[in-house]
Amino acid sequence: MKQIETRQELIKEYIEFFKSKHHKHIPSASLIPENDPTVLFTTAGMHPLVPFLLGQKHPLGNRLVDVQKCIRTQDIDEVGDPIHHTFFEMLGNWSLGDYFKEDAIKFTFEFHTKILGIPLEKYAVSVFEGDSDAPRDEESANVWRSLGIPKERIAFLPKKDNWWGPAGLTGPCGPDTEMFYWSDSSKAPKKFDPSNKGWVEIGNNVFMQYIKDEKGDYNLAKQKNVDFGGGVDRTLAILNGLEDNYLSSIFQPIIKEIEVLSKKKYKDSPEITRTMRIIADHIRASVFILGDVRAIKPSNVGQGYVLRRLIRRAIRYGRILGISNFTSHLAKSILPVYPDYQELNMGHRFITEQLDEEENRFNATLEKGLKKFNEVASDLKEIIPGKEAFLLFQSYGFPIEMTQELAEEKGLKVDLEEYNQEFEKHQDLSRTSSIGMFKSGLADDSEATRKLHTATHLLNEALRQILDREIKQKGSNITSERLRFDFNFSRKLTDEEIKKVEDWVNDKIKASLKVKREEIPLQDALSSGAQSEFGAKYPELVSVYTIEDKRDKRSWISKEICTGPHVNNTSELGHFRILKEESSAAGIRRIKAVVELERL
Repeated sequence: MKQIETRQELIKEYIEFFKSKHHKHIPSASLIPENDPTVLFTTAGMHPLVPFLLGQKHPLGNRLVDVQKCIRTQDIDEVGDPIHHTFFEMLGNWSLGDYFKEDAIKFTFEFHTKILGIPLEKYAVSVFEGDSDAPRDEESANVWRSLGIPKERIAFLPKKDNWWGPAGLTGPCGPDTEMFYWSDSSKAPKKFDPSNKGWVEIGNNVFMQYIKDEKGDYNLAKQKNVDFGGGVDRTLAILNGLEDNYLSSIFQPIIKEIEVLSKKKYKDSPEITRTMRIIADHIRASVFILGDVRAIKPSNVGQGYVLRRLIRRAIRYGRILGISNFTSHLAKSILPVYPDYQELNMGHRFITEQLDEEENRFNATLEKGLKKFNEVASDLKEIIPGKEAFLLFQSYGFPIEMTQELAEEKGLKVDLEEYNQEFEKHQDLSRTSSIGMFKSGLADDSEATRKLHTATHLLNEALRQILDREIKQKGSNITSERLRFDFNFSRKLTDEEIKKVEDWVNDKIKASLKVKREEIPLQDALSSGAQSEFGAKYPELVSVYTIEDKRDKRSWISKEICTGPHVNNTSELGHFRILKEESSAAGIRRIKAVVELERL
C-alpha cells in the first residue's frame, strides 16, 4: 500500500483524485448546524448538504468533494476502545443528480486500489439483498464483478446493514454498498464473512434513489444522489497497518504528551490505555468545539453542555493517571496536527483560555464533590436518589452523566426521574440541553425511544424465561439509537442463548401483542406480579405497563412499574437485534440492542 503517514497526505490524495474526476472542493462546514434546530452538532458529512440532496441547486455544481468535521456523542460510552471517537473527519464525495452507481463504485475502487494501493486480495464489499420495498441491488454487484471482485467477496445483506435513510419518517433513502479491508495479519479468507472482525469497513457509497412517502411507500426519486463516506482516522490507521487508531500520527502527539505528564506508558495496562484514549479523544473534540467559528463556551445548555461534559470527563480521567492542570497543555499538541483548519490557529488563545478556566472551575469543587459522592454512595445498595445527584450538579458541577458513571463503578444507578424533577424546579428543561444530551433517558419521548422502552420490557422477560426466573433489572439506559440493559447473572451468555433471547423477543413482536397502561396502587401492582425497577421508592399510585398475551396462562408476558413511554402494540417495534453482551460489574451482565425498521 502507498506510504501515507499523515492525515494531510491522505486528505490531499483524496481531494486531488476527485478533483480529477471533475468534483469541486467545498470546505468543511461548521460543527454547529446552521439551519437545523433538531440536532446540536454536524453528525455526518451529508448533514450540511441536505437541501441540495433534496433538489436545491448547489452553486458549485452537482459533483462535490469535501472533508467534513463531525461530532457524535450518542456512543460516548464506547470511547476508549481502538476505533470510537467523539470528533472525527469524514471523507465525502457527492453526486447531486449526476453520476450514479457505476461511476460511484468505479471512483471509489480506483481511489482505494490505485491511489491508496489497497491490494485486491484484501478487498471485499457488501450490497443490498433486496426486500419487498426495493429489489436486490444486482446493478452494484455487477459493477463490482466487472472490476475483478470475485463473487465470494460480495455479500448480499439486508436493509439493516445495507440501506440508508430516510433521516426522518419520510424523504430520500436507498441502498448502499460498503467496502471492507482485511486488517488481520493472516491471509484473507477466500469468502467474505461480514461478521468476521478481521474485515474492517473503509467506505460506504449510499445511493439515494427512493423517496419514502407518508404512506410508507418507496417511490423512485426524481433526483438520484450518491453520498460516499470514509473516516480519516480509520483509513489512515489501515494504511499504516494499525488496528488501533490512537497509534496513528493523528493521535500520537497527544498520547505522548499524556505519557510525559503522567510518567506512564500507553501500553502499561489495558486500563491506562483506555484512560489515555478517553482523555485524548475528549480534549481533541473540545479543541474543535472551542475552535469552531461559532466559538462555543462551556455552559449548562446546548452545545456548551456537551463541551463541559467532555472537558470535565477528561479531567476526571486525568486524576486516574495522577495529572491535573493539563487540558490546555494537551490542546497545544493537537493544533499542529490540523494546520489546515485556520479557525483553530486563529482561536488558539480562546481555546487555551477556556480550557484553563473550565479546569480551574471544576478543580475547585471536584475533590469536595467526589468526597460528597462517596459519602452518599457508601450508605446505598442500589440507587442514588435524584436529589443527591442534583446536589452534585448544582453545588459541585458534576454533569449527571458523570454521576451516573461514578455510580456504575460502584454497581449503583441514579434515580433519573427524581433528578429530572429536581432540575425542573430550578430551571426550564430543554430537550436539547443538559438532560439526555448524551443518554436521552427519560427526557426523550421520541418514537424511537418509545420502541426501545417497550423492547427493554420484552428483553427483561426473555432473560427471565430463558436463563433464570431470578433475573432482575439492575439498570437500563435508552437513547434514540439503542437500549442498554443490565441484569444479575454470573456468566457470559452463549451464542445459542443470545439467539434464543432474540427469537423470543421477535416472536412477541410478530404476535402483535397489546401494550396496556393503567394506574393502580403500588401494593396492588406488586401483588399482581408487576416488576419494579432499580429498587427505587415509588409513590402510592403507580403506572403499570402490561404486555398482554392470551397464549400465556397469566394472559400477559410482561408487567412492570414504569413511567414509559411505550408503544401501543408490539408490532410497532420492527426487528429486535442484540449488538453486544458483556460484563458490567461483578455478577452483572450488560446487553446492548436495537430495534430496526425491518418487520419479521
